[in-house]
Amino acid sequence: MLLCRISAVSQSVARWGTSVRRGALLHPALSFNTSRCQNVSSTDGTVHPAAAQGAGPYRDSVLLPRTEFPMKLTGQNLIDREVQIQQECGFAELYSWQRERKAKKEYCLHDGPPYANGDPHVGHALNKILKDIQNRFEMLRGKQVHYVPGWDCHGLPIELKALGELGTSGLSPLQIRQKAREFAEGAIARQRAAFQRWGVMADWDKCYYTFDGTYEAAQLKVFQDMHSKGLIYQDYKPVFWSPSSRTALAEAELEYNPQHVSKAIYATFALATLPPKMAEAVGELGSISVLVWTTQPWTIPANQAVCFMPNAQYSVVKRRDSSQLLLVATERVSSLATLLSTELETVGTFTGTELEGGVCQHPTIPRKEVPLLPANFVTMGKGTGLVHTAPAHGMEDYSVASHFKLSVECIVDEEGRFTELAGPELQSLSVMGEGNDAVISMLKAVGSLVKEEECVHSYPYDWRSKEPVVIRPSKQWFIDIASLKDKAKEVLAKVRVIPESARGSLLAHLDRRPYWCISRQRSWGVPIPVFYHKETGEPLINKHTVSHVTQLFSEKGSDCWWELPLESLLPPEVKAGEVTDYERGDDVLDIWFDSGTSWAAVLEGEALADVYVEGKDQIGGWFQSSLLTSVAVQKRAPYKALMIHDFVISEKGEKMSKSLGNVVDPDTVIHGGEDPSVSPAYGVDVLRWWVAESNVFSEVQIGPNVLNSARDSINKLRNTLKFLLGNLQGFDPRTQAVDPKEMHYIDQYLLHLLRNYSMKMTDAYNDFGAGRAIRLLQAFITRDLSKFYFSIIKDRLYCDPEDSLGRRSCQTVLEEILDGVTRSIAPILPHLAEEVYLHAPGHNEGETMFRSGWIKSSPVWRRPGLEEAVEGACAIRDSFLSSIPGRNAAEYELTIEIEPGLLFELIESLQDEPTSSYSQLTELMMSSQTTLTSALPRDLPADALISNGSFLINLEGGVIREDSAYQVAAVPTSMARCPRCRRYTSSSPDCPCPRYIGDGTTLSA
Repeated sequence: MLLCRISAVSQSVARWGTSVRRGALLHPALSFNTSRCQNVSSTDGTVHPAAAQGAGPYRDSVLLPRTEFPMKLTGQNLIDREVQIQQECGFAELYSWQRERKAKKEYCLHDGPPYANGDPHVGHALNKILKDIQNRFEMLRGKQVHYVPGWDCHGLPIELKALGELGTSGLSPLQIRQKAREFAEGAIARQRAAFQRWGVMADWDKCYYTFDGTYEAAQLKVFQDMHSKGLIYQDYKPVFWSPSSRTALAEAELEYNPQHVSKAIYATFALATLPPKMAEAVGELGSISVLVWTTQPWTIPANQAVCFMPNAQYSVVKRRDSSQLLLVATERVSSLATLLSTELETVGTFTGTELEGGVCQHPTIPRKEVPLLPANFVTMGKGTGLVHTAPAHGMEDYSVASHFKLSVECIVDEEGRFTELAGPELQSLSVMGEGNDAVISMLKAVGSLVKEEECVHSYPYDWRSKEPVVIRPSKQWFIDIASLKDKAKEVLAKVRVIPESARGSLLAHLDRRPYWCISRQRSWGVPIPVFYHKETGEPLINKHTVSHVTQLFSEKGSDCWWELPLESLLPPEVKAGEVTDYERGDDVLDIWFDSGTSWAAVLEGEALADVYVEGKDQIGGWFQSSLLTSVAVQKRAPYKALMIHDFVISEKGEKMSKSLGNVVDPDTVIHGGEDPSVSPAYGVDVLRWWVAESNVFSEVQIGPNVLNSARDSINKLRNTLKFLLGNLQGFDPRTQAVDPKEMHYIDQYLLHLLRNYSMKMTDAYNDFGAGRAIRLLQAFITRDLSKFYFSIIKDRLYCDPEDSLGRRSCQTVLEEILDGVTRSIAPILPHLAEEVYLHAPGHNEGETMFRSGWIKSSPVWRRPGLEEAVEGACAIRDSFLSSIPGRNAAEYELTIEIEPGLLFELIESLQDEPTSSYSQLTELMMSSQTTLTSALPRDLPADALISNGSFLINLEGGVIREDSAYQVAAVPTSMARCPRCRRYTSSSPDCPCPRYIGDGTTLSA
């Protein structure tokens, strides 16, 4: 029964000539090189036809490659060619074309708006090209891509840059807004031109801008929805405040400086009233003081309490050097003794809850007493375990004040200076400078200062001005994140996050924010549509007022908030009382609310994007603001997936800085610098290759070495493409292609490898794996093509008759390879792909690559059976090659012995006659001649090299398994080297092999 099964498989092999798949069903019993190509070619990846070296009389009979496709382009020629391709191949019209065609599926990549405050940089390039690679892939796959580029146009950085040294002095809000708009429009124009030059596919006449009236109206509709649900409210509470910008900031607008230096102090608060338990135990020992530690001494005048951890232990200790009694956390005693350079003797220990009822004397304000209060935010990692609490200047401090109804008085003005509430000694002093020093001096004067030291720690800075911020209370508008947090976490669990490791950071940022301050004290932004009563200060805001202002913004833009009279903004039917009783608000919305509502203004239908793609700084920015606003309004995330990339740094691993001189300008990368020897013109595709090849999930390096490597890789690719194009000269796949059933087995084998390659490339792009796609491309070209297939088929390609079945079979496969490789690189290298397509055969004039779809591989290319034949032959060849290290396989005649069985029948299908110089088996062996037999002859020459091994055939999922032994005898050939094809197949050195006829034609092999 088994023999019948084997015979059936053999007959199937002979009948179909099926394609083969290397390495999947094979299990070699002998160790051999599974990369069939590794020891075949001595080339460096460039295929040099042996026939091209033939003597003059035969040169014209050899079919050498011919193509006008250049192997490399440099300098101005490269730049001109890229621009020409963009124009000829309709780059500008491509997005509109694909939007108008019929498609079963849509793919929506929502563009996170870059900030319109400067020139394009390599960070823009990384982000925009990553997006474009994915969009082009999805478009090639037949989907209708929805991608609308946008710009974030409001905010303080634009306002500051637009006004420059003028500042806002003497300018009206409308004058400030006009200058800011003009500045933003200039930045947008420069960035848009760069993005187009980079080949980013979009309709650049239909972008979105956050300063457009229609966008602002959509934003206010979200605001209205959230306000009506009670999620937006006004309150007086501590916020991050930038004295340098004079505005409130949200968490996402902060940068943390890990090297900030503060003057930290240890100070005492004398216990005016001992806690009852302490009074019983140590009350007669003398005066006891609470020891606190803070890195912000300037907040001491605003102190309202000292907090302890309820479940911790605390000790009263006596200093050996002064007998002073201090109350500190028990577990901090040892560290404090070292810090104070004295022994601390414990005289009493208490639980945290036993401290309740204690009252301290404020150290700098006479007759002011502050209570000891429990708080869960107290930690033991640093300090004393007792926390000085100033509710006006700390978020956690404020939570204690809310619970215990403490006073929240602000002693700092908008410029970061003490107000009169701080007292005459401190008034008008900067809290981050001389005011801080003054408080320390006051503590020292009253004997409360125990120790002063410098503390290097992480501290929040204004991301725009790069100056430190303070926390101060202010009447602002907030979003209640606490009410949205649980639902946000629930929907985020359904979102795919790439890389998955970033999910923890997304959740951590959500946990970090109990509320979101969305009001800003500036002019350049979307006004908060609220009116205030002139006498009471009460806000007037409801669905009627907001709807009316929204309609006005949609028609006239938000400038109308300042342009129109109050009567137009607040008509009689929506006001409460007389118009003259009210005034319009001055605050504008946080720019993160601007961009965070883009899903409502830009996305169509369900307002759900397939993916958002941005840098990791957006984890606490756009990703989060979009999530929160969407959850508030539509109870789901606005995206199905998040792709989060890292930042660009220099080749030396340094952050880019003008002062370091390591800034890489993408325009210089493309067009070159003043000195071409230092800054050559690399072109757009090199920039795109750099993006694709980089591991974007860690810091991305760029510099001359990286760019030179990218250029060299593209030139090697061009070399391969040139070889393919050159050998397709005169071939038309529409009329001359060979059916796979009639192809040589090795050709079918390559079609099978090409199908595997195309499926792996598709998977790579689906996973945002452009870097993996490049590695697959390079492996396929180097291992499967240059060192394997090209080396094997070059004799047939150059020396067989032009219209022979063998040559046309080879050309059919080369055309499929060219087409598959070109389409597979198109998302990354669109200019090169279109350039190749212009030279490739089989297309009508005016056709472009991007309008013709993805790789067109066929399942017919994968047929089991012949795969094992080629794999078996490759295993035998590897054994042969290992017996002649460093020598030319073409100089040997082979005798292959295989015991009767399935392997013999499979290999026999590659060679009809027992001995041949032109069979497919000889082509695979790359030998002079091959004999296939079931037993080696006994009269082998003494110099014969014998190698052996076994090969395990596994067919139909293991139903058929056979381990077959083989031997290979290699002897130096007796044939002469053909002066035409350079193979050892001629009867004499001066006579060409039998394939050649004297009139310059060839016979079919």
